[in-house]
Amino acid sequence: MTNSRPELMGASQPSIQISFPLPKAPETNIHLHLTINTGSILLFLTTALNGDASTAPPLGSLVYALPNRTNASQPLSTPLCVYESSVEFTTRLAKLLARKTGKPVYVGNSISFASAGMGGTVEEEMEGFKKVVEIVMEQVRKAEGEVIANGINGT
Repeated sequence: MTNSRPELMGASQPSIQISFPLPKAPETNIHLHLTINTGSILLFLTTALNGDASTAPPLGSLVYALPNRTNASQPLSTPLCVYESSVEFTTRLAKLLARKTGKPVYVGNSISFASAGMGGTVEEEMEGFKKVVEIVMEQVRKAEGEVIANGINGT
């Protein structure tokens, strides 16, 4: 039996692709690919120097996080693919987005802060982290507004 009700099939908005400069390194862009489904969020992140597409960073880490029903402030997570230099950032991001959205989240991350203004300090990493969260949450709020406006809110 085929189900044509989009809210039951995990309908998604079209994928969103955004590029923005690192806060303290305008020559380095973060590229974000976001898919917001009714039941989950899929996010991929990478960096590239302006005008240099030939040097792709390594694949990076992939982490799955979901809201914790017994303790909402502590989402659960598991790394699905580990690249040591990016797994901590990816896990923190996945957990925060799962907590803020209340949805399961997959985050793939190959961001490199090595080309940032001060060489990838904690401050630069945190500024990049905050900017990613800000942009993703803005897009999630927009998508939720569009879904409700179109009557596909799952109720």
